Parts: sequence; C-alpha cells; structure tokens
Amino acid sequence: MSKGVITITDAEFETEVLTADLPVLVYFWASWCGPCQLMPPLMNLAATKYGDRLKIVKIEIDPNPLTVKQYKVEGVPALRLIQGKEVVLSIEGVIGKEKLFSSLDEYFHQN
Repeated sequence: MSKGVITITDAEFETEVLTADLPVLVYFWASWCGPCQLMPPLMNLAATKYGDRLKIVKIEIDPNPLTVKQYKVEGVPALRLIQGKEVVLSIEGVIGKEKLFSSLDEYFHQN
C-alpha cells in the first residue's frame, strides 16, 4: 500500500533511498521554481499507482546541496529513479502523466 510522497533531507537520503527495499523515485524541487508547482499532483498519482512497487520521496534542492551535487541535478524539477545505489532513470524538466507512467512501466517491465 502506498505511503504517499515522503519529504527527505540530505541526512535522510542514505536511509530512505540507498538502503530502501524498493526502487525509489526521487523528486528534486525548489520553492522558487514555478514548474515544480505542477509536479506534486503527478507524484501523488504515481504514489497511488506504483506504491506497492515503488517508494517516492521529494527533496528540496537549496537546503540539500550534497544530494543535488551527487546526483548531478542541473535543473528542477528533476526525477531520479534509484535502485540500490544505481540511477536507473533520470528526467529533468516538467513531464506529464503519460511520460512518467510509460517510463516507469518500461522500467518495471524490464525488471
């Protein structure tokens, strides 16, 4: 059952993402980013649809520079799908439901 989207920080990244039992979709965002305001409903939809197979977290870029640097986030909104310690999908910019769901469906189909 989906737990929804969890807000994390640099300090929680290893515990919440790198040692998670499920793949983790990390949503990087900023409070000053207009396009980022379009993403929360999509993240909630993804949590509802994929919550049994996927964990979703969001991390604000400005107060969490270590994770931003480590995962080479150059623009927001940005998504990284991480399984274990490996980035298996990377998307920057606003995307729609169809693009996100088809990318996730393809990932789950291959794994």
